[in-house]
Amino acid sequence: MSIPNAGRRKIRPTHPGEMLREDFLPDFGLTVSALAEALGVSRQTMNELLRERRAVSPAMALRLSRLFSNSPEFWLNAQRAVDLWDAAKALKTRVERIKPLKVA
Repeated sequence: MSIPNAGRRKIRPTHPGEMLREDFLPDFGLTVSALAEALGVSRQTMNELLRERRAVSPAMALRLSRLFSNSPEFWLNAQRAVDLWDAAKALKTRVERIKPLKVA
């Protein structure tokens, strides 16, 4: 049995790349190059994440959590929220056609 979630978000959740770009980089005084070097990834990889063209992977979540002393779940939950929002928008009409089952 499940509890229906009646509340729908009206705006897209914040992408982890935006969080990094707007909050973490300025607060820690990091450049894209310095962040990439600290994480052991290419500048291109970091730039794609910051421009929201790349998702946070579990490996990247581990790297970010170590660098910023937070949890990998923080980064993965932020990415999951964005992914679910995007999927819900893309599949809205298809999902609405599914008829929910009732308990016998």
